[in-house]
Amino acid sequence: MKAFVLILVLGSYLNFGVLGSKYSRTVNDPKKDTRDDAGVEFSIAKLNKVWEKAIRLQLAPVKQAELHSDLKIQEKDELHWKKLKAEGMDEEGEKEAKLRRNFNVILARYGLDGKKDTRNLESNFLKDHDNRDTDMFEDPRLDKLWSKAKTSGKFSEEELQNLNREFQHHKDKVQEYNIVMETVSRTEDVFKNEISPSEMEIKEHVLHEKHAELKEKLRNINQGFERLRKISHHGFDVDSEFKEPRVAELWDMAKEGNFTDDELESFKEELRHFETKVEKHKHYQEQLELSHQKLKHVEALGDKEHMVRNKEKYTKLAEKTREMGYKMKKHMQDLTSRLAREALQHNEL
Repeated sequence: MKAFVLILVLGSYLNFGVLGSKYSRTVNDPKKDTRDDAGVEFSIAKLNKVWEKAIRLQLAPVKQAELHSDLKIQEKDELHWKKLKAEGMDEEGEKEAKLRRNFNVILARYGLDGKKDTRNLESNFLKDHDNRDTDMFEDPRLDKLWSKAKTSGKFSEEELQNLNREFQHHKDKVQEYNIVMETVSRTEDVFKNEISPSEMEIKEHVLHEKHAELKEKLRNINQGFERLRKISHHGFDVDSEFKEPRVAELWDMAKEGNFTDDELESFKEELRHFETKVEKHKHYQEQLELSHQKLKHVEALGDKEHMVRNKEKYTKLAEKTREMGYKMKKHMQDLTSRLAREALQHNEL
């Protein structure tokens, strides 16, 4: 009888432990790293679902690392928004809507929105531009420019890789613009059908801001396309302040802003530091791809000892690439937001 009671007590204790873990600090504390908890990579469920889908679809290693960095930024932004909401801020839901748009952009960028099978899109990162010639950027104008650039003989292998990244970056901006435009259209329809006349003035102000955002994004896209057109026809400018395409684009935007000479010089210095960060991240991406290729080769040979060593090296490289990608993308986000605010203020003057 005593043994039976003891079993019941122990069973209750163990059950409490299992149930308690569901609501434990480990799961719910956003400050605690939960990556060691049985495959839980992020503290937000929908982000974990996206990550699990990417793993299941065998997204290419570099793309996987890029996705992880984007999801970490999304996680940080969403946790910050939840804190703001708890404090009674974002009553109009603008920040929530922006977070939703950003999430949809991530899904579209990596082919995880259900519209495409991403396994058919991904290939060797280092030779990506050799494997996909038609409908590569989902825009006939970009595909035509890329084809001309590839066959022009003006670009080295490294320059073609840099140009490919710039084309992909432009494609991402177009996707983001389309998602924002769809959101604004839906918002306008809701306002027309559900908003009372007394609320219309407030809501029109919200729409005005969204239209201003759209206008600025479209202007940036047009400028970006013109830049791609010039580079595709004439090659990279050897006298350019910056070699990395994304940094050069930020510098072009800054020069058109309303900065003083001292502010512009300070921003240029910050961009130099940022370019170093981007180049270092790019180096790790290349090393990650090479490590993945070596790992596959060792696995094919069936050498278990070398397999373990290469797997450890690959895992460490993947983690480092994700970490550097997060820091680089966060810095890029901050720089872009600063320039966007400057541009909006300049347009309002």
